[in-house]
Amino acid sequence: MRRVTLGSRGPEVAGLGFGCLSVAGVYGDADPDESLRVVRRALDAGVSLIDATDIHGDGEVERLVGKAVAHRREEAVIATSARQRPGSRPGDLVRCCDTALSRLGVDRIDLFYVNPAAGRASVEETMGVAGELLAAGKIRHVGVRGVTAGQLRRAHEAVPVTALAVEYSLWRREAEREHLPAARELGVGVVACRPLGRGFLTGRITTSAQLAPGDVRLRDPRFAPESLALELGRLREAQRAAADLDVGVGRLAIAWLLAQGDDVVPVPSTRDLVHLEMNLAAAGIVLSEGVRARLAETFPLGEGPLALGD
Repeated sequence: MRRVTLGSRGPEVAGLGFGCLSVAGVYGDADPDESLRVVRRALDAGVSLIDATDIHGDGEVERLVGKAVAHRREEAVIATSARQRPGSRPGDLVRCCDTALSRLGVDRIDLFYVNPAAGRASVEETMGVAGELLAAGKIRHVGVRGVTAGQLRRAHEAVPVTALAVEYSLWRREAEREHLPAARELGVGVVACRPLGRGFLTGRITTSAQLAPGDVRLRDPRFAPESLALELGRLREAQRAAADLDVGVGRLAIAWLLAQGDDVVPVPSTRDLVHLEMNLAAAGIVLSEGVRARLAETFPLGEGPLALGD
């Protein structure tokens, strides 16, 4: 698997990372033992960026990742996010960081995401606290998420930002409008979250009736019955393009993201070993300009459905 530098000043990582939303149970129940095997298999395959972000905030994912990287810490670049609420204050970042360190069982977080637009403080105040965590050696690099391009610039001016986490997939390309240009201007790496469109781009979710009770996608407007029905035509065209290359549509979607540049690192999530192997196989697919153009025409920028925010 190719190695890339995350941003102009970040760590070297594999070009494909691993997201933990699936093992967090966001998309249905996940077996802890199987999830542990999946994370370890990703490490075995050379995946290094492990995003332990958990929107539930109960800490189980960070504990699982900590167990997975025990005795092989040098192989993993661990990322996680501060859990910031609307009324949070910058000082809460210190508590979030300390809690994450304890759960992970490590002495330093490699990439710590903050949302400088959340809470009551200014972008600069929040980033100032992130800078203090850097100076204290509790984190190696600062990442940001949930920001506009303008807020990214302000954040980077206050404290150098290594990576921007943003939803980016063939199905949702809005990041290409402002986020990617701003990140590239600043030398900030892009971590492409939800690169498979929360499972839609695998071709396995064609109706909301397939989603189990409690699945977060039931609250996502993109997975409403009428929205899915409209999008299935695009999916079928992508499946035809994948069939022409003798690959699965999910692998094609990841390969498309990898073709966007070495500064884009997708972090697909899965709780299944077979699906992990399928995702890993995408790293070996080289797409021609013609195929890339065909896919971009199938999912034009600005015509995708709106999603539920973080």
